[in-house]
Amino acid sequence: MPVIEGRAHETDVVQVSGVTIPSVRPAARPADVPPIAVANVPQAQRISVGAALRALDRPLTSYYLVLIASLLLVALGTVMVFSASSVEALRHQGSVFAIARKQVIWVALGLPLMWLTARTPARVFRRLAFPSLVVVLMLLCAVLVIGRRVNGNRNWIHLFGPFEIQPSEAAKLALVVFGAHVLARKQKWLTRPMHLCVPLLPVAAVVIGLVVVGHDLGTSIVLLAILVALLFFVGTPMRYFTTLGSGVLAMVLMLIATDPNRMRRVGSFLHPFATYEGAGWQGAQSIFGLSSGGLTGVGLGASREKWGYLPEAHTDFIYAIIGEELGLIGALGVLILFGALIFAGFRIAARSRDMFTTLAAASITTWIAVQALVNMGAVLGVLPITGIPLPLVSYGGSALLPTLCALGMLLSFARSEPGAAAALAARKAKFGHSPMERLRVRRGRRTPSRRGRFGRRSPA
Repeated sequence: MPVIEGRAHETDVVQVSGVTIPSVRPAARPADVPPIAVANVPQAQRISVGAALRALDRPLTSYYLVLIASLLLVALGTVMVFSASSVEALRHQGSVFAIARKQVIWVALGLPLMWLTARTPARVFRRLAFPSLVVVLMLLCAVLVIGRRVNGNRNWIHLFGPFEIQPSEAAKLALVVFGAHVLARKQKWLTRPMHLCVPLLPVAAVVIGLVVVGHDLGTSIVLLAILVALLFFVGTPMRYFTTLGSGVLAMVLMLIATDPNRMRRVGSFLHPFATYEGAGWQGAQSIFGLSSGGLTGVGLGASREKWGYLPEAHTDFIYAIIGEELGLIGALGVLILFGALIFAGFRIAARSRDMFTTLAAASITTWIAVQALVNMGAVLGVLPITGIPLPLVSYGGSALLPTLCALGMLLSFARSEPGAAAALAARKAKFGHSPMERLRVRRGRRTPSRRGRFGRRSPA
């Protein structure tokens, strides 16, 4: 029996077209001899991809992914808002901290809202579906009367001092909650087209129509994405999306054709350097900023574009400043964080056993994904400029607060995943109570309660 490359082989004789050809086949390896390839590999290198994927299949994976990615994006956004707005704040308000200070206030208000919604059960969200929609509709109507026009869009209401609100941002969250609640309540009758479309489509048409009247095309696209996500994940037949898509495309083309400002934006998107001194200035400066960042960037705070070259550097085009100051590494880091957030959101929707939770989680995730995609696509020059901010990163409380509330809802849904409640209870037993609970327990030990079973004081 011949030996080839250290292994024993057996020789057979095969006759092909009258010619005898020796055929070599490997001999069977004894059962007690381990594979050479496995024997020579260290134990630490035997971890397979399946084991790594199984590590993600834990009850609290979605919860921690949403929480960590959201907090990192908010922290990065606060730092980058300060860096991108310092020159403009000094020029117009006399202090480099003027704009960043307001962003910190919005973050200080938004994080407690996120914590509160993370501990709110889904039934409370469903009870707020109709009241929140009514409030949003009233605010959208008020915008048409007392609203302030900014960059051609009439979508701002002045509150007091330097603070303003944009009701169309709150409309995203209201449409998510209302649509998920209505479809979940009519789950048994969704096979009938009338129950599938009414009242969701008329209400969504009114909300989107009020936003379109204010000339806010970017927010209208995000609201349409939320509506499509609600219909898609509830199981609407695909033939309905053909009709809906045709109507949406016709509406978008009509809105672009009837507005000279939008026509200029589309033209500058197609040829930014052809209109460099005009409508293409912002897109061209964004490309300059990204290209000058290189791999590691020019350094935090060292951007050149924020010195009056790139308009809206701390709002719609903050991603260009990230690419310039932090380079390709920073830009990819933001993409990875959004990717983790989107993965966790769809994972929550897939693992949920409740229709409302599934629809709300999927539409919230679609909202964040589409808005981030449209914003970064405009910054990179592959999509037209629509004027919508980068979620959690761009300056502005009107966009930050509803987004943090929506992420708090995702955290609440993640806490109700199968096995998540038991995992949280086990973690609490292992690591102890929160600081406030420990303080309450410590005070209780100092002054033991003398109340009886039903709250009445027991005799001393």
